[in-house]
Amino acid sequence: MNTQPPAGSLQANDPCWCGSGRKYKRCHRNTEGRVHPGEISPMRLVPDTIPRPSYADSGVVEHWDEPLVKSPEIIERMRHSGKVAAEVLRLAGEFLEPGKTTDEVDAYVHDLFIERGAYPSTLNYHGYPKSLCTSANEVICHGIPDSRVMLDGDIMNLDVTGFVGGVHGDTNATFCVGDVDEASRELIRITEECTWLGIEAVRPGRPVSDIGRAIEDHAKEHRYGVVKAFIGHGIGEQFHTDIQILHYYDSRSTLEMLPGMTFTIEPMITLGDWRHRMWDDGWTAVTADWQRTAQFEHTVLVTEDGVEVLTGGPGAVSAEAPWNR
Repeated sequence: MNTQPPAGSLQANDPCWCGSGRKYKRCHRNTEGRVHPGEISPMRLVPDTIPRPSYADSGVVEHWDEPLVKSPEIIERMRHSGKVAAEVLRLAGEFLEPGKTTDEVDAYVHDLFIERGAYPSTLNYHGYPKSLCTSANEVICHGIPDSRVMLDGDIMNLDVTGFVGGVHGDTNATFCVGDVDEASRELIRITEECTWLGIEAVRPGRPVSDIGRAIEDHAKEHRYGVVKAFIGHGIGEQFHTDIQILHYYDSRSTLEMLPGMTFTIEPMITLGDWRHRMWDDGWTAVTADWQRTAQFEHTVLVTEDGVEVLTGGPGAVSAEAPWNR
């Protein structure tokens, strides 16, 4: 397989590294520094002893009308799945370093879930081939782990979800790989703040649009973009339920938050354009202007007087709001 050489190692009139036969200047020169797809290894196996969601073998996701307000029993199980996902995310972040491939990260996360008696929820969900999403630099979300080597200075979002006890726990965070520039570090910092401002806007009796307003206001204050195409979602016995959480304000988003509802808050914040492009794989979304983007995510529960973060707390990457630390 042809792989992109280090930036600057080819001259404009050299044959392109991709093997197209065209000159480098006419082919891939303008893509230097971007993330490129690598080789995807075969789907990893999960032992038969691990309980699995209905789509695990077929890849076909069948939706049913799951109650928006969860029972106390389901909530308790979701507390456990949330803790499992949070622990796996923290360990995966500690595993990152320049020179490793994202496929190595996938193998590590896969094994972490298996060790905890959990099924990695992304595996074969609508046919997705891996046990987490690895989204580097300009990749907004749903990057597929592959043979790409992580580089010093990358930023990397890891999105993990585990199915255990019959319910899903979903969380993600953006990490620095090696020595990262200050602009990227600031983007990550503000993105985490946006996530927690959205969480703090969760109140019973209020519309879910409060969440998007809080996130968008903070992002705009720092002149960042908010991705609109990908949103937070309800979660429980199904990976995705009917609740939709926009990360920008829309007055039509009027669903009332009720105690017992569970959903994710996962804003994607960009240095530049909030619009996206899709790779040919049908999964990977990148920023339209190729500038960097960051994301954090928590699964939350609406309580009688506010919110409980099911994937936060001790041991989580983003354990609590930055201003409470």
